[in-house]
Amino acid sequence: MNRAPRNTRSAHALGAAYGLLALPLSFVALPMYVNLPHVYATQYAVPLTTLGVVLLVSRLLDAFIDPWMGRISDVLYGRSIQAVRAAAMGLALLLWMSFAALFFPPHFAASTGYVAWVAICISLCHLTYSGMSILHQAWATRLGGDALQQGRVIAWREGAGLVGVILASLLPALAGWEPTAVLLGVLLVIGLWSWSRVFTTNAVRVPNTEVQHSTHAMRLPVQQSLFVKLLCVFMLNGIASAVPASLVMFFVEDQIQASADIAPWFLGVYFVAGVLSLPVWLKLIRQFGLAPTWGAGMVLAIASFGCVCFLGPGDERLFLGVCIASGIALGADMVVPGALLNRVIDHLGHRGQAEGLYLGWWNLISKFNLALAAGLCLPLLASWGYAPGVQSAEGLQALSLTYGVLPCILKTLALAILYYFWIQPSASVLTSRGNT
Repeated sequence: MNRAPRNTRSAHALGAAYGLLALPLSFVALPMYVNLPHVYATQYAVPLTTLGVVLLVSRLLDAFIDPWMGRISDVLYGRSIQAVRAAAMGLALLLWMSFAALFFPPHFAASTGYVAWVAICISLCHLTYSGMSILHQAWATRLGGDALQQGRVIAWREGAGLVGVILASLLPALAGWEPTAVLLGVLLVIGLWSWSRVFTTNAVRVPNTEVQHSTHAMRLPVQQSLFVKLLCVFMLNGIASAVPASLVMFFVEDQIQASADIAPWFLGVYFVAGVLSLPVWLKLIRQFGLAPTWGAGMVLAIASFGCVCFLGPGDERLFLGVCIASGIALGADMVVPGALLNRVIDHLGHRGQAEGLYLGWWNLISKFNLALAAGLCLPLLASWGYAPGVQSAEGLQALSLTYGVLPCILKTLALAILYYFWIQPSASVLTSRGNT
């Protein structure tokens, strides 16, 4: 297996070529949990509670398949790079088709038809997205390198992902869903081509022999205490981030009462701030290490989301400030967890053998976070008296508390666990600056 390049310029070139595929993948991901509930609730009159249940079930089914997809990823990498490339191309085609079908449903006489349509299409979209994501992420893990090198490669991947998220947050509102679907197809082709170039010029060498069956035991990752500790932090922090992501469109339109033309720009500013903050977070990683840097990002997120309960109609500028601050905090969430995961896999001696399994469990938790956010928060808000477009005092208070206070509580718990397991001097073998 090749080691990651030592030269900084070649390392960034490698990261850029590899990371470009994350742009269309994130381009798909954002509408799944931000735009989709809003579109089907407002345009097709699907009840929020029904939408929440569909999203919850679909996400949970998809999530629990992820460890198996991780195992398939390990098998593909164990065979050849050509097998990985062929699988990625097939998954990309299915991903594009399911995404287009999701936002261009046929006409149904009753809302139940739309419920069935969204359930089928979003499940296929989730599965194909998962397969591509695990294949893509596993390549970076197999590349190896120290904490800073892993941070650079992941920063390129997540930076490209954030650019995709920015496009996905603005393009549907500015141009509509048809150009959005066309652009997604083009970006998938470009991303696969760029990644293919890295395969041929900086190919990750994989074992020619089959990995022992014990290495592929499905529960191998969750039997490692170091991995489980990281999962605890990642899960709490992920739920805290997924809740406002699922509710932001409702919050902007009903609590801030911004116009439909302005609303998408808040998301754009949030993600632009995340992209621009990545070099700062890399410098902090170099100086303080991965875990302390992640903790600093959590503190900033808590401070920013703690302000939203005081916002009301007409507070567009103040909410813009919240979007900028929380977007900067997002940069830490994009770079640090993945780099820490790769360091854990390295430390446990499973690089080149079981990256897919670890990433499968990792993505399971990530999707579980989104499932809880969409599947529980939407029905909970409905039971508390909130309905989209109905700006009652009771409903808006429930929306404000769920959007602002709940993430702060969850982030605080995540920060406490991060400090206990990872930051304090005696917490972990990976707490030294050279490793993290």
